[in-house]
Amino acid sequence: MNTGLTAKQILVTRPVDQAENLCDLIAKAGGQPWRFPTLAITPNLPDATGLANALNSNWLIFTSSNAVDFAIRAFGGKMPQFGHTQVAAVGSATAKSLHDFKWPVHCVPATEFSSEGLLAEPAMQSVADLDCVIVRGVGGRDKLAQGLSARGAKVSYLEVYRRQRPEADNLSLIDAIMRRQLDAISITSTEALDNLLAMLDTDSIERIKNINLVVASPRIAERAREIGFKHIAASNKPCDEQIVETLKTLYNGEYSGRSN
Repeated sequence: MNTGLTAKQILVTRPVDQAENLCDLIAKAGGQPWRFPTLAITPNLPDATGLANALNSNWLIFTSSNAVDFAIRAFGGKMPQFGHTQVAAVGSATAKSLHDFKWPVHCVPATEFSSEGLLAEPAMQSVADLDCVIVRGVGGRDKLAQGLSARGAKVSYLEVYRRQRPEADNLSLIDAIMRRQLDAISITSTEALDNLLAMLDTDSIERIKNINLVVASPRIAERAREIGFKHIAASNKPCDEQIVETLKTLYNGEYSGRSN
């Protein structure tokens, strides 16, 4: 039975600890996952004052599943006691991570899973004079903070992890690119995409831009176009299941949003 990805070699760039599910889904669809992490995620432990401010805020806003996972570690591995704090998540995957740890979620975008989508939610409209703590990695996007600040909110960050470019042996990947052995690349953040290119040599960078690129959001697709990728497909949602579905529709000739 043709499952959509039969014998297709798919480069998976997720961090080591986060690649297993996507690789399993690709394999179940008949594909061959090729692991090459372009991000390493490490803890960034906030001080006691930052943790206390988070628990006393009006809104505690999580920007990713990583933010949830590392916040749990920062809070000692369990849900802290909240007072009047409400919890928001930028998307369904982040909300699921919160629910898995039995954290309440009071606001999540209905459709567009991004900072822009969260800012469009009714609960985020009347935030003047409210304390909003954004839980994220060091050096994340400022779009959400800017939007809330423009509405009068008092915004601060709780930065619970760092993203780094890992050390890796790139020779086998460069060889595969030059031999045209890869059928597609999956990318789940702009930083992962930038790191991938930084981990290659000049010739393989030019060659890789002709490989099918499946990305987790329109924002990443925009970055890929700026870099010069020629065949880009954006997933409807930034989850592993949807990334695999996008890969399937791409090879079944059904993907209507492909950018050439």
